[in-house]
Amino acid sequence: MPTSRRAPAALLLRRGGERLLFDCGEGTQRQLQRSAVGLPEIEEIFLTHLHADHVLGLPGMLKTFALRGREAPGLTVHGPRGVRDLFGKLKPFLGRLPYPLTVVELAPGDVLERGDYRLEAFAVDHGVAAVGYALVEEERPGRFDVVAADALGIPAGPERGMLQGGEPVTLPDGRVITPDAVLGPARPGRKVTITGDTAASPNVVQAAYRSDLLVHEATFGADEAGRARETLHSTAAEAAQVAKLAEVRLLALTHVSPRYIGSELRREAQAFFAETVVPRDFDLIEIPFPERGAPRLVKRGGAGGGERSYHRVAMARMIQVATAGDVTEAEELQELLRDAGIDAEIEPLADEDGLSVLVPEDSLEAAQDAIEALSEPDDIIAEP
Repeated sequence: MPTSRRAPAALLLRRGGERLLFDCGEGTQRQLQRSAVGLPEIEEIFLTHLHADHVLGLPGMLKTFALRGREAPGLTVHGPRGVRDLFGKLKPFLGRLPYPLTVVELAPGDVLERGDYRLEAFAVDHGVAAVGYALVEEERPGRFDVVAADALGIPAGPERGMLQGGEPVTLPDGRVITPDAVLGPARPGRKVTITGDTAASPNVVQAAYRSDLLVHEATFGADEAGRARETLHSTAAEAAQVAKLAEVRLLALTHVSPRYIGSELRREAQAFFAETVVPRDFDLIEIPFPERGAPRLVKRGGAGGGERSYHRVAMARMIQVATAGDVTEAEELQELLRDAGIDAEIEPLADEDGLSVLVPEDSLEAAQDAIEALSEPDDIIAEP
């Protein structure tokens, strides 16, 4: 459910000029408007399933597009079995839209070909009609070998472009040069897999195999493993085990229950899969081509100019809530508090080595509760 600092499910995937929205929870258009992206004229929305926390943002967003006077481009909503029926029920709320709206039902195994990439729908385990999505780029031509091209007498110009595009060329002397003569090995494209809600599943392992990024739900921690099984959700550890089996490069945990903060679940997951992050609202994950480096989390990378991950209380009196022995420990505690929605600052201790973690006076009790619940209080908490 939404909190003051975390919105329900919605993920925007940007690839070149494309903007693909996966799920559209309550308030998605407001979050986009607050982001660095703004609210673009989204052309495609992909729903993983039809539970309310994944679709309640649709009516408002579609009506906003109508109120803007949008007539083109059209908008296509993809989803699992039942999405057409959903839009039949939404029709009285939506009224007449001035732009074309297309609804497409997808089943596991369906593939949407897009030229240099494809979108694959795959089965997940959530007890209702539901699909995950994998965006898979095709292999790219290998690097062009300029030295080899010069040695073969290939003139600079369109012939080299044709070879780089995979086409053979015929030189004036009649020789036919094929691309393999001047191109290195094919280079892999990128792969992003988004599960939506699901219990840990072999289907996900197979669909996510060798993904650059796996976005997997982690509704629960290990303390609620039984509840996860009952509701067909995943724990952070289970998601990490899926990522390990699938040999992905980076795991991003989402759909976190409000009872947890990100750092707690990240630690659980990292016991099984080290390359795990728990993005917050407006965080960005950059996915370069494999030869250019690994995917990385950019905190607040998608935030608009006025957005911050926390809001300092104006003129608040800051009170020491804990001490830390080193910068790493202090920053981990600061992040824990900020994940819990509590402003926190770090200052050196006045008369000794170490650091003091400060919070606004009116947040002191909440900060102590957060620390006691999620750390070893006897080791770090000092009396204010």
